[in-house]
Amino acid sequence: MSRVIDMELSLPHSEANPDLERISRGRPGTPFAQSLPRPEGYGFANYGNVFRSKETAPANKGEANDGGLVRLVEDMDRAGISRGLLVGAENSATGRIHQAHPGRFFLFTTFDPFDGMRAVREFERLVKEEGANGLRLSALYNGVPANDRRYYPLYAKAAELDVPVRIYTAMNYANDRPYDLGHPRYLDDVAIDFPELRIVAGLAGWPWVNEMVGLLRRHPRLYVDTAAHHPRYFSQPGSGWEQFLQFGNTLLQDKVMVGLSRYLFGTSFESIIGEYKQLPLKEKVIEKWLYGNAAEFFRLN
Repeated sequence: MSRVIDMELSLPHSEANPDLERISRGRPGTPFAQSLPRPEGYGFANYGNVFRSKETAPANKGEANDGGLVRLVEDMDRAGISRGLLVGAENSATGRIHQAHPGRFFLFTTFDPFDGMRAVREFERLVKEEGANGLRLSALYNGVPANDRRYYPLYAKAAELDVPVRIYTAMNYANDRPYDLGHPRYLDDVAIDFPELRIVAGLAGWPWVNEMVGLLRRHPRLYVDTAAHHPRYFSQPGSGWEQFLQFGNTLLQDKVMVGLSRYLFGTSFESIIGEYKQLPLKEKVIEKWLYGNAAEFFRLN
């Protein structure tokens, strides 16, 4: 059985705070007290129009008894997943989850960049006192691109604490905000201004794959994960992943980490891992993608 580190595990629905999703998927920008009802299928609802297949339906969503984190850890054990980056948990749950499942999850905190130094101080506390493993930022939700100056105090603190940052890097389909909020170009400024910072581009920058590859070559501490993309498409001609796969098998083989995103595909960890193993990658490269690169990134070695 292969060893695996998964860069995108979803918090089980039964343990999630439904208000977080409702708020984060609402209107971008500052709320307005007398907002009118939104058109049907607008904003995040448009994802349902774009992705209609059963495959993209979140697994177990809405189930009251999905087994929670206990069942998730059991599923991880069966698939050989030693650790995973858990998304969807509240900052306040960091210490509790680490205590209940020591050494199994990476927990990255999220903050509103408009909270300034209050966010910086709380970030430091969570890392030092609750075991937070890094910082996660997503312009998809708040509409603030990664190179905005309001993030810079958080980046500086992450560099000082020597913890990594995961930045949403991909096109979005929420048609009430710019499609390119997650363009890889925003990472260039961050990597230039914080050369010591370990950065992972979450979701791999599609459809700007060639630019993502160029930036990975350009910045030594910039990495990438494959979350939210099914591995079967990486080797499919015309999918746009051709350069990613070519460089990921050669010059960038030490910079790619897998995000299995099982919750999106409604299947087992074993099935997705099996599809990664079918990609036209060298055997040693597959091991790096599945485990070795993330172990280096998180300094588990």
